[in-house]
Formats: sequence, structure tokens, C-alpha cells
Amino acid sequence: MKTINKISFNDIENIPQLIKDFLDQKIEGFEESTFSLDHFGKQIHLKQQSFTQEQRNELFNELERQHSNLQLSTKQKENLENLKLSYTFTITTGHQLNLFSGPVFFVYKILQTIKTCSYLKVNFPDFNFVPVYWMASEDHDFAEINHFKTENNYYEINEKSGGPVGRIQVSDTFFISEFEKEFKDSVFGTELILMLKEAYKVGNTLTEAIKILVNRLFSDFGLLIIDGDSKALKNQIKDIFKDEILNSSLYNISKEKVNFLTQKYGKVQVNPREINLFYLSETRDRIDLEGDGYRIVDTPIHFTKEEIVNELENTPENFSPNALMRPVYQEKVLPNLAYIGGNAEIMYWLELKDYFERVNIPFPILIPRNSMLFLQEKIIKKIGRLDLKIEDFFQNFTTITNSKILEDNTILKLLEEKEDFLVSSFSQLKNRAETTEKSFGNMVKAEEVRQLKSFKRLKKRLLHAEKIKQSELLERLENLFLEVHPSKTWQERVYNFSVFFADYGYSWLETCLEEMVVQESKLIIVAI
Repeated sequence: MKTINKISFNDIENIPQLIKDFLDQKIEGFEESTFSLDHFGKQIHLKQQSFTQEQRNELFNELERQHSNLQLSTKQKENLENLKLSYTFTITTGHQLNLFSGPVFFVYKILQTIKTCSYLKVNFPDFNFVPVYWMASEDHDFAEINHFKTENNYYEINEKSGGPVGRIQVSDTFFISEFEKEFKDSVFGTELILMLKEAYKVGNTLTEAIKILVNRLFSDFGLLIIDGDSKALKNQIKDIFKDEILNSSLYNISKEKVNFLTQKYGKVQVNPREINLFYLSETRDRIDLEGDGYRIVDTPIHFTKEEIVNELENTPENFSPNALMRPVYQEKVLPNLAYIGGNAEIMYWLELKDYFERVNIPFPILIPRNSMLFLQEKIIKKIGRLDLKIEDFFQNFTTITNSKILEDNTILKLLEEKEDFLVSSFSQLKNRAETTEKSFGNMVKAEEVRQLKSFKRLKKRLLHAEKIKQSELLERLENLFLEVHPSKTWQERVYNFSVFFADYGYSWLETCLEEMVVQESKLIIVAI
């Protein structure tokens, strides 16, 4: 494996402008939320002041309990113990409990979190940095997480859903036998099959399954795993949940930031609700205001104001943060400095800056995660033979294709020459026409528009004709695009990690870690 390019997000067309402006420190108020050693130095100071020893002890006790059924590496045990120390901090990423980890970027997020901790340790040797994976165990959209895809197959698990997905118990294991057929002859196929069987044993919850899988992959790197579906952790955020229920604080405080982001960048990633909490019963349902009280949407459950406050006080585990409140919960219970997430995640974190100030929690440094692309060398050579670069496949590829089809086309060149001559001629005519009667000047302008439209139609018809004539080249271009973008999207959002692990095993993880960039957000392209 050999890295052939690392492309900055600023040079990729479909990276959202909001992310590019954030990385370039062009968004007022977020300059110190970006990656730099100075910013980390300030963040360490802020978190030291705000995160108490009592919180550290509670976190240690809960994580010790949550890791008790896992076989921990020496580095994990050390990281867990270090959480009790005032000079230990976390770097966190989070993700849903996708079946067998889902798309491969799940792995990239975690590896970047691990490498960021190593980088910070070199630059701040007096402090400890612990990588943490936050499990989105309370999400209830089972259809979003119940599948994964390889190059050849689609795998799905069928279970009863509606409540927090982390509590769902595995009963359907048909996908395991199908997976075994695909990978039994791969170099590291046996290892993958054992991972899958160990994690998704009948009776395991999906939370337990992901913990087992993630621990198998990343224990040697010292990664700790945290489950927010915890009474002990939610007990620490009761006051913030209470304020949210009684005062709709997140909605009201974030309104100005949401309006600013909407006006400048279009719609925001997640719109705040009046109450950004769910209630957990047999299902997970929104809490809505209803007159002077509250109702749990899609259930017969109602609370008066006094009843819901008592319920929160006595059973905080029954209250669950939504996508916008979850970052607040995370930063409340962890001595965290930075969050590593996908572009969509970073965009909704940005909505929360003012609310973090309201609840007196330091807003973390935000790091848009790296992307990775693994391509076979023969595909890279084919791209080169067409005088294209891999970067071209991350621009507007229709434009690239059209340009290739019409490359060195003599008719196009002649059309463009005549079009330029036409524009020049009408420029002279318009200058003269403006000295005569107004309607004549308008007629000249209209005639220019009409004739230029004719040239546009001619070029469009020429492209159509050339696509028919050069159908073989067009097919080659389209096939190469699908090699780079399976299912017409980024590879990392389609294939499961097993596609790469099957051939290279743990050395593939080491390669990913080695090539990962922590100081910048980049697309890393590796030849295999």
C-alpha cells in the first residue's frame, strides 16, 4: 500500500462551504474552535477549571463498570486509571451502532481520534490524552443502522425496533452465515467471521455487539468506549435537562446562531426543537409541550410540570438527548478537549456555541475527520492513461467528462471561434446602436441573445453526437467513476471495513493510522 495523494478539503468541490470557511477561520466567533496547538493549550486550561475531581471519579467508576465485561489491553487499563488525574483529558468521536460498524469511515474516525491523542502527547508531554468512542446507543432509527455493504453483497439484520437501538437483542443471525460464504476464502476471512460471530451472538444487545467489535479492533490503541444510556452519567446533567424542559433554553439561546448560519449557508443541519429531549419507555419518543403540561408524542403518557420534574429527578435514565443535546451531554460528563466528526456533525455542533456558554461548559475544538480512498493500482493506471488525475473525480465529473469527450474537437474549436467573433461584432453594434433610437438598441441586444442561444444549442448537439460516436470512451469514464465512487458516492460511505481487512488484516489499520493527518482535514488516497 502506498499513499499517492492527500487533497485538502478546500480543493474538493462538494465539501460544504460552511466546513471550508470554518477550517479557514472565516466564521466569526469560531476562530479558536479550530485545530491548533495554541487552541489546545487554552482548551486544556478551560477544562481543568471546569471539570471537577468529583466528576472524574464518577466517570472512572462508570467506565470501569461499562468495561468490566471486556478484555482490556494494558494501554486501556492505564488510560482508564489516568482519567482520575486532573491532567488527563479526552479526545472524542461518536457514531451510531451500525451493524458490524457500517460504512468504513467509522474506522477512520476512531483512528484519527487515536492519532490525535498521540500527537497531543508529543506536544503536551505533561498531560495525558485518552481516545474515546461515544456510542449512540439511544438512537431509535433502527433502519439507519441495521445493515452494511461489501463490494459484492448487502447484509441486514431484522429485529423488533422502536426503542433505543442499543437495547435491541440479537436473534437474527442469517446475515452471519451469508457473510461467511463471501469471506471464508479471504486471507483474513476467518478473523472477520470470528469477530462477527463473537459480537453478534444471540442474546447480545447491539450495544454489547459494537463494544465487543470495537474493543477487538482498537484495544491495543488504548481506546475507551462510553455508553450514554446510563443513570450515573445522566444524573450529572439533570439540571441542564430540567432547564431544557422548563425553559426551552437550547431552542431560545441557539436561535441567533441558527439564523446566522441559515442566512449565510442555507438551511442548518438540524433545527432545534422547543424541547430537545426524548422520553424512554418501551419506545423512545419526543417530549412536547401541551398547555401547562407535557405529552410524550405517539404514546398515552402525559405529565404535569411537577410530575415531569419529579420523574427527571428520580429516574434521569428515562430522559434521552436528541442530536443537538447529545453534544452537551458528552461535554458535561467528559474532560473533553476536541470532537472529531463528519462534516454534517460539525455543522450542527456549530449551532450550539451560544448554548454552551449558557450552561457554562467549554465549547470543544471541532475537527472535521479525514476521508480515505483505497484504489487498486490498475485503476490508478487506467485513470493516468486517460490523462486524468484522481482529483478530477472529486470535482464536477459531468464537466470533466464533457471536456474529455470534446478534447481537441475541431468543430468545437471552430464554433468557439465564430462565437467569439459574434460577441465581438455585437459589441461594436451595441456601442453604435446606443447612439440611435432606444428600441433599435434593444433589438440589437435581443438578436445577440438569440444568436448566442443558437451556438449554445449547436454545442449541446455536438456533445450529444460525440457521446454517441465515442460511446466506448464514455463507458470507460463512467466505469472509472464508479470505481472511485461506488453507488455514486464516496467509497468510505458505502463499503464496510471488511472489504479491506479481508486482504490486509490489522496491517490495514496500521496503514490507515500512519497515513492519517491530524492537523488538517484531507482526503487521503492510497494505492493497493
